[in-house]
Amino acid sequence: MRRAKRIAATALLLATAANHAGLAQTDASHKWTLQECVDYALANNIEVKSGSLQIEQADAQADGATGQLLPSLSFSTSHNLGWRPWSQSTVALSGGTMTTTQSDATYSGNYALQANWTVWDGGRTRRERDSYRLDAEKAKASKTATALSIEEQVLQYYVQILYEADAAKVADSTLATSQALLKRGEEMMEAGQMAKVEVAQLAAQAAQDRYRLVSTQTQLANTKTGLKQILEIIKTTDFDVATPDIPDEDVTRPLPTVDDAFATAMETRPEVRDAILSSEQAEIQERIARSGHYPTISLSAGVQTGHNSADHDDVGEQIKQNVNNTVGLNINVPIIDNRQTRTNKAKAQIQRRQSELDKQNAENSVYKQVETYLLNAQSAQAQYIAAKANEESAKQSFDLVKEQFTLGLKNIAELMQGKSNLLTAQQQTLQSKYTAVLNAALLNLYTSGEAAL
Repeated sequence: MRRAKRIAATALLLATAANHAGLAQTDASHKWTLQECVDYALANNIEVKSGSLQIEQADAQADGATGQLLPSLSFSTSHNLGWRPWSQSTVALSGGTMTTTQSDATYSGNYALQANWTVWDGGRTRRERDSYRLDAEKAKASKTATALSIEEQVLQYYVQILYEADAAKVADSTLATSQALLKRGEEMMEAGQMAKVEVAQLAAQAAQDRYRLVSTQTQLANTKTGLKQILEIIKTTDFDVATPDIPDEDVTRPLPTVDDAFATAMETRPEVRDAILSSEQAEIQERIARSGHYPTISLSAGVQTGHNSADHDDVGEQIKQNVNNTVGLNINVPIIDNRQTRTNKAKAQIQRRQSELDKQNAENSVYKQVETYLLNAQSAQAQYIAAKANEESAKQSFDLVKEQFTLGLKNIAELMQGKSNLLTAQQQTLQSKYTAVLNAALLNLYTSGEAAL
């Protein structure tokens, strides 16, 4: 219910989302938060909008099925003009008869009011109405699934941007260190304390670090473009994302147990809801098939009248005299239907058993996904703790080697090795950090339907 309310409230965010789009077009300094990205995507994504139309269509079908339970009333009228150009008539005379030919035109009108009501059809119409209502509920579950898929994509892109933004900072810091070492190497070479070939190695390392920084920045720009495309912002090139700092306590925050996460997911996941609705619908279809054995009872009533210009009475008098009232009771009892009902029952029973299997499969899929997210998050958290300790150790070691290098106590190979170890440790820390953040966020989204870091 919480998820459904949030999707329904998305329409209220259209004005806010439009304002965000305006900011993206006019204010390049505006940085989009994760919540703003999610809200904008849900309000503007074409697939989500199509889901709303499918819900409206399913509701309309359900309303139409409800109308089938009510009596019907119709009025009909017909008007006819007749013309006999050579109409003959015989007139009796005292001495015989006389036949005359004349043109004769007549006009007639008929009026009918007819009512029909199916009193009993084995419950078929009522169950068809219930089935259409379930279709409407399934359409809502489908829209929720689409919205969750969009949120998942936004979340993945957003976390990838955070990772690449931090990676760019590391690359920039590494380049600054390489440039400082190159400068120190050139000073030592001028003082005769370092060979020219070693300075060339430092220059090559600085160039390599500069290339790494440019590559990381390019990848970051491409990922931002990918997020913008998911949001379907296509009329502006000014788009940037807020990159909040995520503290260690959020990275290593406690995670739920697999049973608790699974229980929550079973209450919120749209695919589970869809499977439950499909199972209920299959039971209804089976009952509809059984209704083929039952008789159909209907009532009818009607009023008919008419008039004809060939009658010399007044039109009003003709209509009064020609009034004909009818009331009918119709009973249709199926006896032999070429095994049609039997076949329909067999098909419905098979579909019901299949729906039970689909329901079980949906539950198993949810459990597997919850378990995967949880294990990935737990593993990444443990790796992050170890990577942080390793990074600190590598940093202390490199700082010591760098200091000794500037004093001429360490050679270029030892310096490069220390720098490489530090860079590897930093990359491992970033990778484990954002892997933990992403999987914890995906687990929260999967179970509660809320995209948050």
